[in-house]
Amino acid sequence: MNAVGVVTTKDGKPLNTGEIAGAEVSGHNSFQDAQAFVDSGGNKGLQEQVMLAGRYFINPMFATMEIKPMTAVPIANVGVVISYVGQPGKDVTGDAFKHGNLVGKGEKGVWNEPLDPGMYPINPYILKVELVPTANVVLNWADSKTEAHNLDKDLSTIAVRSLDGFKFNLDVSQIIHIPRADAPKVIARFGSMLNLVTQVLEPTIGNYFRNAAQNSDVIDFLKNRQQRQGEARKSISDALQEYNVGAVDTLIGDITPPDELMKTLTDRKIADQRKVTFDSQRLAEDSRQELEKSKAMADTQASVVTAERSVSIAGYAADATIKQAEGQAKAKTVNADADATVTRVTGDADAGKTLAVGTAEADVIKLKIASMTSDNYAVIETAKALSTSGFKLVPDIVAGGDGGGSNSLMNVFLARLIKDGTAAPKP
Repeated sequence: MNAVGVVTTKDGKPLNTGEIAGAEVSGHNSFQDAQAFVDSGGNKGLQEQVMLAGRYFINPMFATMEIKPMTAVPIANVGVVISYVGQPGKDVTGDAFKHGNLVGKGEKGVWNEPLDPGMYPINPYILKVELVPTANVVLNWADSKTEAHNLDKDLSTIAVRSLDGFKFNLDVSQIIHIPRADAPKVIARFGSMLNLVTQVLEPTIGNYFRNAAQNSDVIDFLKNRQQRQGEARKSISDALQEYNVGAVDTLIGDITPPDELMKTLTDRKIADQRKVTFDSQRLAEDSRQELEKSKAMADTQASVVTAERSVSIAGYAADATIKQAEGQAKAKTVNADADATVTRVTGDADAGKTLAVGTAEADVIKLKIASMTSDNYAVIETAKALSTSGFKLVPDIVAGGDGGGSNSLMNVFLARLIKDGTAAPKP
């Protein structure tokens, strides 16, 4: 059973002035031998000695026993002992520490050596154990938010006023750490961890943020939250060093500006977001247009290549046509020259033939004329021509003549022309 028995005797010598419990004496067999206790100089009243778990036969007319739980020091904590009994001790802190006395174990005062985690049989009436956390401790200046240690149960949201006259609230979390060796000094100075919070941390942190808010307007305070937090960490850390407390970090939680100002900021932010959205949509549309343009270019690339090849082929075809035309022209020129040459040669030959024939015929005619008179030759040739032309030589009416025989045929021809009106002059 984790309990101790606190003994109060009804017999013995009186306590010395200023004492609250009798010093421990030996030889009484754990208060079971009342006479031995008295003979050993035991004091009447509350005893420093406690009884551990067990069975004892104690005369109730001599002493009474009260059961108390043993003192527990949890993990991540140390127990600083404050003793109300013992010889007055000598301060061991030196001149540097002027905020209380630390004494050795068993002496009256704050013991300079704390208790490590564990269970201890301590008489709670003569020794008081203050628990000091050696792990990081989070303290919240926020409504309805309290840690399990309850050291911040009375802390609330900090109300501040800005430079431009607005009142707003902010939540703050302070993380502190107390080294094991400094735990007795903290208790010697403040008496308890709760007193440390109410006497130092609460006013220090609250006043810091009130002063910081008065030097800035609300919007600037909101915009420079990270900077404010860094400044608070340094300033509070410097302030707590004097109290043997380490400031691990200072965190600014929710900031609640005035509703009318919050609406202005919200409207401005919405407008900014709309602008960002519009710009994003515009960029997306530009990108889409570029994409469509690229796709169109890619889709028409085959047609462009085909057209370019067609142009090249057409160029080649035109060049071939030109070359062919030039060849044909050259061929025609050569053929024309050949034809001209042939024609000239043929003409020359025909002319020579005609000349030869004509010359031969002329020679024949000359011989014919030489064999007869020229008049007779003319009549004979005329008759030959008329005989082959189908001309009617015998007229319907024969006109009389001068009776000359040599011109009779000519006269008949002339008479026929006169009759038919062939020789008549045109009107």
